[in-house]
Amino acid sequence: MELISYIKAKISVPERSILNTVSLLKEDATIPFIARYRKELTGNLDEVEIEKISDLLKSFNDLEKRKKSIIKAIEEQGGMSSALLAKLQQTDSLVILEDLYLPYKKKRRTKAEAAREAGLEPFAKIIMSQNGDELKLVANRFLTKEIKTGSEALEGAKHIIAEWISENPYVRQKLRKLFQNNADIASSVVKSENKNPTAQKYKQYFDWNEPLKRIPSHRLLALLRAETEGIVKIKINVDKDEAFRLITNTLHIKKSSASKYIEEAIEDSYKRLLKPSFNNEVVSEAKNKADEDAIQVFADNLEQLLLAPPLGNKRILALDPGFKSGCKLVCLDENGMLLHNETIYPHPPQKEMTLAIKKIRSLVNAYNIEAISIGNGTASRETEQFIKKVPFNEEVEVYVVNEAGASIYSASKIARDEFPNYDITVRGAVSIGRRLIDPLAELVKIDAKSIGVGQYQHDVDQTKLKNKLDAVVMNCVNRIGINVNSASKELLSYVSGIGPVLAENIISYRSENGSIKSREELLKVPRLGAKAYEQSAGFLRIKNAGNPLDDSAVHPERYNVVNKIAKDSKTALHQIIGNKEILKKIPLENYVQEDLGLPTLNDIIKELEKPGVDPRSKIKVFQFDENVNSIKDLKTGMKLPGIVNNITNFGCFVDIGVKESGLIHISKLANEYISDVNSVVKLGQHLMVTVLEVDLDLKRIQLSLID
Repeated sequence: MELISYIKAKISVPERSILNTVSLLKEDATIPFIARYRKELTGNLDEVEIEKISDLLKSFNDLEKRKKSIIKAIEEQGGMSSALLAKLQQTDSLVILEDLYLPYKKKRRTKAEAAREAGLEPFAKIIMSQNGDELKLVANRFLTKEIKTGSEALEGAKHIIAEWISENPYVRQKLRKLFQNNADIASSVVKSENKNPTAQKYKQYFDWNEPLKRIPSHRLLALLRAETEGIVKIKINVDKDEAFRLITNTLHIKKSSASKYIEEAIEDSYKRLLKPSFNNEVVSEAKNKADEDAIQVFADNLEQLLLAPPLGNKRILALDPGFKSGCKLVCLDENGMLLHNETIYPHPPQKEMTLAIKKIRSLVNAYNIEAISIGNGTASRETEQFIKKVPFNEEVEVYVVNEAGASIYSASKIARDEFPNYDITVRGAVSIGRRLIDPLAELVKIDAKSIGVGQYQHDVDQTKLKNKLDAVVMNCVNRIGINVNSASKELLSYVSGIGPVLAENIISYRSENGSIKSREELLKVPRLGAKAYEQSAGFLRIKNAGNPLDDSAVHPERYNVVNKIAKDSKTALHQIIGNKEILKKIPLENYVQEDLGLPTLNDIIKELEKPGVDPRSKIKVFQFDENVNSIKDLKTGMKLPGIVNNITNFGCFVDIGVKESGLIHISKLANEYISDVNSVVKLGQHLMVTVLEVDLDLKRIQLSLID
């Protein structure tokens, strides 16, 4: 099958766009680069569409690789025919490909194989011809030392027929549709787990049944986890009579002396070979779909978290709260560099409140602190309330930040390399402070799976999850643009065309030569050649560069166009930048070239209006209800401020200032039907919620956005 036809059949994109995008991908162009700087070639496709084409390109290559392997295996067996070869080459389905290969696949020793070795295949063919009479007498012609009776001969022949039926591609197609469209998934509790307290979270699945086709991804993943933990047993059920009817009709079984034996073979084939095979197949398909849904939820959440508003380059005092162990605090300069660290003990059991207030006030004054960042873990609310008692000379804004994954970072090699002389408590507090300055720059240092903004991330395909999350991080980093002179190795690694090796080379070059003064100077970095420069230059920013375009998203390959625009406008380059009056009057159609169209020209003008401006929104101070500090303080009907801290397919979780996050079920997000939670709320969004229900025993809080 031809590649472009394969992709075109699966995605609604013009053929020319597919052709050019595939060509760029094969040249190792990155998705962010293609989406931003090759719009004329792709027909203005966005990152999502380009990523789909990239995934389909990989799927096609995997399919073709498998085809070659199967064709070679069948040819070596001498089983290839022109008709079979055509079917193998034309299919665009890996499942159908495997169906066609099934009769030729090497198997462990089966009942059918034993019957063939006993010489019973001719007898099986006689039965399947449905023309023979007195088959019990015919069976006696196949008696051997191994096959001593006619009944044994019939039994062996039926095993061969059962295998033929299970390998028949038409039978498999019909049954596959039956299982895909009509299968139910049912679960029942394992008796020994019925009263197990830890199993109660799966109580709804102790006796459960629903169509597999319609089961939501989160419910399927929960069921499969419960099965893995030995709490429930899962069964897949379809109408057996309908399955037998489909097989019988497909094989054109007619009433004859052979029909009884063929029907027995059908039943054996279905129970022993077909049903187990399709049970596994449809569950695997449903699991793959559930994985995709869960991974997409995680990816959407991660993108929102990475693009969370930064405070910017401010001097920060960061606190990692704690009770007995105290609150670890650090002072950071505007670039996130560590200036000071120590521990205070304002909470029980020490209760050194006065001393802690004095220390905080002193540090804020000594290090010109502009904002305070508090982790949202244990003792967070108490620490926030303590900070608000400090009498500062000038107003200092206080922010509570999500510290998920900070402990992973603090124990990582990255953190040890950054702070070799400090322990994990200091590193964790630094991470909390830096998350306020720039969430993206800090979160890229942590394995995305550890950030914990998803559903069932440990149950999904880990390779697919990693690939998807890496793509999200890369898209976010390149969407924002990176200061090449201050970015960490981890941040630089995600820049289009860079990667870990070149990122390290850039860091080394900066150390040896001082700050990089222009984009052109990047070509002096060891191993950063023309291709890497093409892919990365537009996403790397040079602050205070001689050429102001070096601090913009305008790619160096388009500098000549901008210079021509400035010249034609009789205005100096530095004067045209930010001058909306001049920019809106430019006749862009005059600058269209063969490889430069209006999409890119419009991007250039937008960038010139606000060069290098961070597209992320501004951070807002948030305050929890001061009267609510634990789940015991909650009452039904209360209206409370909260922050969305996780989004799933079935709703969102909201931090309302107690240890446990509350759930707003999707049905409680609006007065109308909602199919996509993200259409109503976003991660980090400030909400006013109503408490619907509080379960102190299970520590569950139900919330609503509906008045």
